[in-house]
Amino acid sequence: MPEKPLAPESSPPGRSAVRTLLRLWPYVRPVRARLFTAAAVAVVASCLSLVIPLVLKWMVDGPVADRDPGGVWLGALYLLLLGVAEALLFGLRRWLVARPLASVEARMRGELFGRLQRLPVAFHDRWASGQLLSRGTTDLMLVRMFLAFPLTFLVVNGVTILVGYVLLLAQDRALGLVLLTPVVPLVVVCSLFESRYALVARRAQDQVGDLTTVVEESVLGIRIVKGFGRHRSQAEAFRALTALLRGTELTKARLLAAIWALITFLPELAIGAALVLGTVRVADGELSAGTLVAFLSTALALRWPVESLGFLIAMSQEAATATERYFEVMDAEEEDRSGSPGREPVGGGAADGVRFEGVTFRYPDAPPDAPPVLDGVDLRIRPGETLALVGGTGSGKTTLTALVPRLHEVTAGRILLDGEDIALMDRARLRSLVAVAFEEPTLFSASVGENVLMGAGDGAGEPELRRALAVAQADGFVDRLPEGARTQVGEQGLSLSGGQRQRLALARAVVGRPRFLVLDDPLSALDVHTEARVEAALREVLRETTALVVAHRPSTVMLADRVALLSGGRIAAVGTHQELLRSSAEYAWLMSGDGKAGGAGRRDGER
Repeated sequence: MPEKPLAPESSPPGRSAVRTLLRLWPYVRPVRARLFTAAAVAVVASCLSLVIPLVLKWMVDGPVADRDPGGVWLGALYLLLLGVAEALLFGLRRWLVARPLASVEARMRGELFGRLQRLPVAFHDRWASGQLLSRGTTDLMLVRMFLAFPLTFLVVNGVTILVGYVLLLAQDRALGLVLLTPVVPLVVVCSLFESRYALVARRAQDQVGDLTTVVEESVLGIRIVKGFGRHRSQAEAFRALTALLRGTELTKARLLAAIWALITFLPELAIGAALVLGTVRVADGELSAGTLVAFLSTALALRWPVESLGFLIAMSQEAATATERYFEVMDAEEEDRSGSPGREPVGGGAADGVRFEGVTFRYPDAPPDAPPVLDGVDLRIRPGETLALVGGTGSGKTTLTALVPRLHEVTAGRILLDGEDIALMDRARLRSLVAVAFEEPTLFSASVGENVLMGAGDGAGEPELRRALAVAQADGFVDRLPEGARTQVGEQGLSLSGGQRQRLALARAVVGRPRFLVLDDPLSALDVHTEARVEAALREVLRETTALVVAHRPSTVMLADRVALLSGGRIAAVGTHQELLRSSAEYAWLMSGDGKAGGAGRRDGER
C-alpha cells in the first residue's frame, strides 16, 4: 500500500473565495437574524464616528470662533456621548455574535466527526490522521473567527467608507476628489494580494496538518521511538516541517506587510495633499477653518476602515482555504448505508452460512497494472461451521476477512450471508450480524467494560460482560486492575500488555453472541498456556455461530471444522487439517512453522 500523503494537493488557483465561503450559508442560516442584527449595530456604531467631525466643525466655526465657553463645553458633552454610544454598540455586537457562532462551530465539528465515522476505510487509508485532525480544530477555528470579525467588518467598513466619502464630497468636492485618487491603485493592489495570499494560506494550513501528523505519530509511537533510540530522527523530522511552516508563515507576513504598507501609504499621501490644498484655501478665504477641521477629521476617521482592508482580506482568504479543506472531507463519498444500487437481490433467510462467489478485490489506490489481491475466490462456510483460513504472508487473508463486514467493497463477485448478498444489506444490519476481532487490537480511552460492551447491543450489561471476559480468559487480569472493569485503559490501551489488549478485543467480538464471527489471528499475542485456556472456552462460543478464523498456528487451526488454504489470491485447497497435511505440500510447509515468515504465492504489493 502506498504511503499516505501528508497533505493532499492544494486547490486549483482559479477557485473563488466568495463561492467557497458561500458554502457556509447552511450553517449560518439558523443564526442569521443575530448576525444581521450585529452587522447593523456595527454599521451604526461605525457611522457614529463620522458624526464627530461634524460636531467639531460646529464647534470651530461657532463657539470657538465666537469665544463661547458654554458652547465649547456643550460640544465636548456631545463628543463624549457619541464615544460612549459607539463603545456600547460595539459591545452589543460582540454579545450578539458570541453564542451563535460558537454553536455554528460546534455543529460543523459534530458533522465533520460524524462524516469521518461514515467514510469508508479506503478514505482513511489515503488520509493522514493529522490532516483530518487539523481540519476539525485549526480550520474550524479560522472559520469561526471569520464569521465573528472579517465577515461583519468587510460590510461595516465598506459602508463606513462609502458614507465617509459622501460626507467628504458634500463638505468640499475638490478636496474629496483628491482623497478619491488612491481608490483605483488600491483595488488593483488588493486583487493581486488576494490571489497570492490564497496560495500561501493553503500551503500553510496543509503544512499544519503535516506537522500535526508527525506529532501524533511520535506520541502514539513513543515506545518505538524510545526503544530504537529514534528520538533524534523524529526531532529532525519535526524541525524540518517546523522550518518549512515557519518559512511559509514568514511569506504570509511579508505579503501582509507589503499590502499594509501600500494601503497605509497611498491614503496618507492623499490626506497630506488635501491638507496642503485645504490650508491654502483657508488662507485665501475660500474655505472655513471649521470645514477644513471637519474634512480632515473625517478623512482620519476613515483611516482604520481603509487600512484594515488588507488584514480583513487576509483573514477571509485563510477562512476560505479552511472552508475548502473542511468540505474536502464533507464532500468525500461516504459508505452507502443501504445496499449497492443496480444489484439484483438474492433470496435469503434460510440458514446457508457464508458464501464467497467469484470474489475479486483490488485496492482503489493500487496501480492499474497491479494484480488483484484476491482473484476469483470461491468458498463456502456451512451454517454453524468454523472455517480456518491459512496462507502465507501477503496472500490476502486479512483483506478477505475485511470484506465480510464491508470494510472494503468487493471489486467483483459477491459475498452471501445465509443466501443474502451483503452488498444489498443495510450496513447497520450487516454489522449487527457480523462481529470482528483483528490481529492488531484497538482499544479506546474508556473503561475496560465500555471497550468490551462496544460489541454488544444497547441492553447488554454486567452478565454479558462477565461471560465475554471469561471466554477470552480476561476476567482474571481485569479483576486485578485497580477498579476492575471500570478501570480506564488509556489511549490505545497502551497501559495493557499486547496479550491483554488482544483478549479484550476477542471479548468485544463475542460479547454480543454474533450470528457470524470473523477472527483475524486473534490469539497471536498469547502465551501457550493462556492460548490453550482461551481456545477451550472459545470452542463453546464457536458452536453457536458461523465463524471464519485466520490462523497461523496448528493450535488455532484445530479450533476449526475445516481449513481453506489461500495462495496467490485464490483458494488453493479446502479440507480438514489432516487432509491438507497429506494433500498439500504448501499447507504442510506453512504448518511446519516456516511459513509465518513468508508464504508461497506472495505477491509484491499485496496486503
